[in-house]
Parts: sequence; C-alpha cells; structure tokens
Amino acid sequence: MKSNSVLPRSFSLRFVSVFVVIFAAFLASPAIAGQQRDYNGSYSGDHLSRVAFPLGGIGAGMICLEGAGALSHVSLYNQPDIHNEPCTFSAIYIKGKTIARVLEGPFPSWKLYANPRVGVGSGRRTHGLPRFAEATFNTRFPFAVIDLDDHKIPLKVRVTGWSPFVPGDADNSSLPVAALEYQFENPTNQTIEAVYSFNSKNFMADQWDGVSEITRTKNGFLLTQLENKKKPWRRGTFAAFVDDPATKVNCAWFRGGWFDFLTMAWKDVEEGNYYDKAPVTKVNQESGATIFVPFKLNPGQKKTIKLMLCWYVPESDQRRGKDTETKQTCASGSSCAPNQACAPEAPLNYKPWYSGRFKNITQVADYWRDHYTALQNKSRQFSDCFYDTTLPPEVIEAVAANLTILKSPTVLRQTDGKLWAFEGSNNDRGCCAGSCTHVWNYAQAIPHLFPDLERSLRQTEFNESQADDGMQQFRSALPIRTGVVPGYKHAAADGQLGGIMKIYRDWRISGDTEWLKNIWPKVKQSLDYCIEAWDPQHNGVLSEPHHNTYDIEFWGPDGMCSSFYLGALKAAIEIGKALGDDNPLYATLLKKGQKYVNNELYDGEYYYQKIQWKGLRTPDPTQTQTSDSKEKNSFPEVLELIKKEGPRYQYGTGCLSDGVLGSWMARVCGLEEILDEKKIASHLKSVHKYNLRKNLLEHANTQRPSYAAGNEGGLLLCSWPKGGQLSLPFIYSNEVWTGIEYQVAAHLMMHGMIEQGLEIVRICRDRYDGRVRNPFDEYECGHWYARAMSSYAMLQALSGARYDAVEKVLYLKPAIKGDFRSFLSTAFGYGTVGVKNGKPFFKVVQGDVPVERIEYSAR
Repeated sequence: MKSNSVLPRSFSLRFVSVFVVIFAAFLASPAIAGQQRDYNGSYSGDHLSRVAFPLGGIGAGMICLEGAGALSHVSLYNQPDIHNEPCTFSAIYIKGKTIARVLEGPFPSWKLYANPRVGVGSGRRTHGLPRFAEATFNTRFPFAVIDLDDHKIPLKVRVTGWSPFVPGDADNSSLPVAALEYQFENPTNQTIEAVYSFNSKNFMADQWDGVSEITRTKNGFLLTQLENKKKPWRRGTFAAFVDDPATKVNCAWFRGGWFDFLTMAWKDVEEGNYYDKAPVTKVNQESGATIFVPFKLNPGQKKTIKLMLCWYVPESDQRRGKDTETKQTCASGSSCAPNQACAPEAPLNYKPWYSGRFKNITQVADYWRDHYTALQNKSRQFSDCFYDTTLPPEVIEAVAANLTILKSPTVLRQTDGKLWAFEGSNNDRGCCAGSCTHVWNYAQAIPHLFPDLERSLRQTEFNESQADDGMQQFRSALPIRTGVVPGYKHAAADGQLGGIMKIYRDWRISGDTEWLKNIWPKVKQSLDYCIEAWDPQHNGVLSEPHHNTYDIEFWGPDGMCSSFYLGALKAAIEIGKALGDDNPLYATLLKKGQKYVNNELYDGEYYYQKIQWKGLRTPDPTQTQTSDSKEKNSFPEVLELIKKEGPRYQYGTGCLSDGVLGSWMARVCGLEEILDEKKIASHLKSVHKYNLRKNLLEHANTQRPSYAAGNEGGLLLCSWPKGGQLSLPFIYSNEVWTGIEYQVAAHLMMHGMIEQGLEIVRICRDRYDGRVRNPFDEYECGHWYARAMSSYAMLQALSGARYDAVEKVLYLKPAIKGDFRSFLSTAFGYGTVGVKNGKPFFKVVQGDVPVERIEYSAR
C-alpha cells in the first residue's frame, strides 16, 4: 500500500544529509560533546587528556604533573624539553590482594601514536602497566590534586603535586624543586599492608656521550650525568627522596637487553618486594633505581608519603646576542673597555640563579628537606588567600592557569637574580629571545607578585639594552650585557613606550623614589629618542614607520601605538612633577596627541589607522627598494602591490582588538585615562561586536589556525566591518591570541562591560579545557607564552584595587556592584581586598602593608 504523501527519494536523502550535518555540529559544540566542565572546577574523563601542570621554580626548570598522574615535559637542562616523558613512575602493591598498580589514572590514548618522543610501539615506556580505572584532577595553584579510584583497590588514594610559590619571596619561589605527596586511606574494616615505590630510569644520562652514575642518599637516590668536556652543560643531577624511616632503596636495576630493566622493576612491584641494593660501578642506558616504602594501615587510618624531588644543572649552552663592536669581550663573556681589566663575574653562557645560591645537589636537597614544611605552609597560605574570592570562576581559572608560565622554561633567572625570558617555549629551545618588551608589556602578574624581579627587567631595558642616543633594543642579550640579538638592532615603539609607563607603575608599586631618581635620566633619554624617531614634526602621534608586536612597522598614525605614546608622555609628566624636573614639551605633545587621536583617528565607532607613506622622513616605499618590513621588496609582484596599495601589513580602517592598548596599559599602570573615555568604551564595544566569533567555521585564516579553528570560538586580532582591508593586512591579523583576549576582556571590565568581558574569557577557556589543549599552557608562538599573563589584569579590572606605595593609599574603584572579595598583592605583602556591607576593607594575610587610607569609589 502506497502513501499519498510520499516525498521524492532525492528530497529524503537531502533532508537526511542536512539533518546529519546539523546534528553532528550540535554534538561537536563544546557544551554538548565536551561534557562542559565547571570553570575553576575539576578535570575528568576526556578533559584529562592534555592536562600537564608545571612544577618547579622561577627560571629553575620544570616537571609537569599530568592529569592522570604521569610526569612529563621534564625540562631540567635550562631549556625546554617538551614531550620528554622519562621512564619514571610511582606504584602501589597491596599484600594479600596481590594487586599492583601504577599510581596514575588511565593514560591518554593519543600517546599511543601522536607523541613525537615515544615512537611506534612505545617501547621502554610504562604505558602497558596496570593503572587505576579513574582519575580526577583539581588545582589550587601552586597545588594540583589527583584523586585515583578503582573498585578493585581497597584504598582511597590522593596525589598532591606542588612546588614553592610565595609572593614577595623570589628566592624561595626560584628553587629547583618539586614534591609529590601520596596519601593513602584505609576505608575498610580490615588492616591493609602495602608497599609504595618510586621507580626511575636514570633519565639524566646522556645516551650518546659522557659518564653517568646512580648513588644512594638518605632515603633516596641521585641520578647523575658526570662531567662531559665536550658538553659541560649536560652535567647535572636529579635527586629523589622520602621522609620515611622504613625506606629501602635499590640503586641497581637489572642490567640486560631489550625491555629487561622495566620487566624486572615491575616484577619487584607486583611481588611486593622491598630491599636495599648498593649502586654498581658500571651502568648502562637502562640503569635505574627504586625507592620502597612498606607500610600498614589500620581501618580508617591515613598515611602520606612525601616524595621530594630536586635537581642541579649549573651550566647551560644558552647564550643570545653579539657583543657590541665598541667593547671587547673577555674570555669569560663579560664586556670591558679596551686595555681595562676584565670583570670575571660575567659568564660565557647563562647560569641559573640557584647555581649561585647552592654549590651542589646536596645543598639543594638539604635546603628542600629542612624547609619543606615552612615553604608548603607559605605556599598554602597564598593559595588559600588567592582562592578566597567572590570573583567569577572563569576569571580565577584564567589567572591561575597562566601563573604556571612562571614555572616554565619560558622564564630564566641568572645568578645575579635578574630575570630574563623568552616569549614562549618551543619543543627543544626557547622561542623569541630577549625579554621582548612589547610581548612582556601584556604580562601583569610579575610586577605585583614579585616586583623586585619585574624591576630587574627595567634595569636591563634602560641600561644594557639602551644605546647612548636612547634607542632601546626590544630584545636583550643573555647573559644580560651590552649586546645585540642578531636581527633586532632596532626599537619597537610599543615596547619602548610601554617601558616608560612600566617605570611609573613599578615606582608606585615599590614606593622607591631613589630608584626612580637613578633611572630617570635614562627614561628621558628613551622618550626623547621616541619623539625624534617617530614624531619628528611634534604632532603628538607616531607617523614615521614604527615597529610593534605584530613584527612589522605601522606607517602613519594609529590608535594602538599612538595611545602608547600618549601614555608614555603622561607617565613622564607625572614623574617629572614628582622629581621637580618638568619638560614642557611633553605636556604640549600630550595635548596635541590627545586631540589628534580623539578627533582624527576615531570613525564614530572605533579608533583606526591613517596609513601614510608620503611626506615622511622615511623614503616612500612605492618609489624605492626600501623594505616596508624585514623582507626586501625583491619580487616584481610585491613592488606592484605596494605601488597599488601602499605599504604592506597595515590595518587602516580595521577594528583592531589592540586598538587602544596604550590606554589599557596606562590604566593598569595607575595613570589617569589618556583618551576620551566614552570613545574608548565605544571602541571596546566594537571589538566585542565585530571581532568575537563564537565559532570559526566560516572564518578564513591562512596564518596559524591551531590557536583557534573550526567550531571553536575566539577574539580575532582584527576585522574590517566597514571595508578597506588591504590585500595583505598586517600579519597575524586573522589569528586568535589569548593574551589579547584577556587584555580586551580586562579593559571591557574596567569600563563596566563585565558580561562582555566574561564572554571572551569563557570562549577562551573553553578552548583550553583539557581535551584538545593543555589548560595550563596557553600557547602562541611557543608553549607557556608570556602574553597570556595579561589575564592577571582582570583582578585589578574587577576589583578596582590598586595600592600606591608612594602615597600609602589603597585605591578601590570596583567594576562590580555590591559586596565582593578579591586577592591583592603588593610589594609589602598580600591579602584580601573588597567591600563588606557597603564598606571597603583590606585584610593583610602576609606581610605589613602600610595603608594610611582607602579611597573607595562605588560604581
């Protein structure tokens, strides 16, 4: 029997196809397919796949604790070693049950094939060993907690990883140490006997060269690569030890072939063996050691085994930059004038801070053992205070996640205590050297948490990296000295001008006016260079080609870099007033520039760029072979395009997410608004309206789409809603950078647009939820990319809290209404700031912050 309403078969197939596509897209959405997790909450299931939480010290190397409990990304040789997952694991044996498990949850399936350090088959790895059935990962920076569960295991197991992080105490926060605490609880009504073990191959050994050894220490062992004359930077030692008197240590794993070493090590685990065995003199590449801790738990009883890890790698092969031609270089690497005695303290290559503080691994281990409890308590005190907040959980998650950058190989700290950093970390080397001033403009965590380290960056910028004419290299040499990083003997406008605002900020944070007096001549020299180089006609805007964070030059005045100029002028004016050294030119340029930017660079909705390449001091690129970027115009099609459209890589009429970045910098530095507040708010609304994409399915990006692509959302660097896009707009324009997302979000919040800012944060953190990307590694050009620390500014944006150490005044102008609590860190201590029952308060948790009054302005 036929129906009277039968549809054509072709229509039915089309309908089914459309339905399948729509349903698949629905399932692929983050809220559906990803079992949307709570912000600042736990990670489990698929969300554990990419979790890797850094442990270590500032500039001291890193070990990551993965979501399921494995140790990976082990980077101890003063440079990144991403995906380095040595054969090391903790395990538990339960007597009577004859149960043995690696103390980890299920390992991510992508490791079976995708990990470039593993190879096909994953030989000599622990992936084939039995594990717990489930794991749940939580973090309260600097602590990470993993709960392991398996119905066959009659124990409750919790793993806590941490390393010291104490605001204001840079030295103890720079230790080359980490800890894993294994807590076992007996929930049954029977006594349980078990053996805990930590097992490790000697991963410090150089498999191609040099001599290695394993030695016994108190309740632990040392894995050592001995002196190597060809590669002295490979000399190093890793220590593992516990605090239990029942400990036994096997320092001599079985030596054989194939997979013998791991087979025999696991045999000990699954048989519940524990014994002492002395080291052997002849080791091979599979040599390793095991720490055994036998224990007994009565019903309801708990036991915690503290596994303390530390390392010592005193040398490196890290050296960046060439010494200037006007100075000779000593054999030691220090610079000195001709015919003068050389200063021996400057090393040829970078040496980590801890190698100047400790003579060897024994001293590091002793210090770690002796101060473990005190450092844990101080770190816990900070963590408890930081999370004692009513601010939105997505904000707290974003801020805390990016504090891990300080524990990554992105950051280095040399023996004199000065900070030096990459922009990010490639797999086996740092990415984009030299404490790049325009990238580190965005990073707002260090100046508040470790202001002395932040000021060391200013010292480098305005001394070793600043020429006599005031030109400031935006990348500094390593070891820090007067030198040129090849290819970067020029200034970056946003970086150099931002540095002047940061001088003002660091002064107000520290209250150190003597420091300001000493560096002020260099600051004036720097600003005067900027005026002459980019505003020689004194119009108050940057017109000459000026380099910036997009690795190109902007031609003509633009809202982004000219707002930096205005902010630097404002900072210099305020400093000059405080020191009694006014320069009338700065005030004149500020007034002219504000008028120009507000009137000439605002289209009624947002600020833009007036592309200019004629009538400048710089030769016209359409008439000459002069480069409009680092690349020469050597191809005819390039010249033809330049003649038609003008300089490449501009944004012109575009709506730039960084379009008023200098205004944001001014605000976070404690300066007054430098542009029309209503117009800034309008610009930010436009950025949210035009640049935020809830998914990128229809967005074309020929650049670096792995930051955000497909069904993911993100904030584009730029859009052209009113037309005018060049054939080749500025490079990166189609990309999504988390550091800019947070910058815009914070700026929106400062102007009362809290929900718009939070929407950007949520879309960003949804990309970093553990399924595709590591929640603790917001990468850009490299892992653990510094720009993402712009997220810290959201604390200031929402709370409106800023402590001025010069005036001893706490300014409190919250963006949120009503009562709230938020973390606040100063150069003198930290605590909780907020409003309770309509009244402002500041409860100091650590330190002594001299607050004479609170100036509170409710929204």
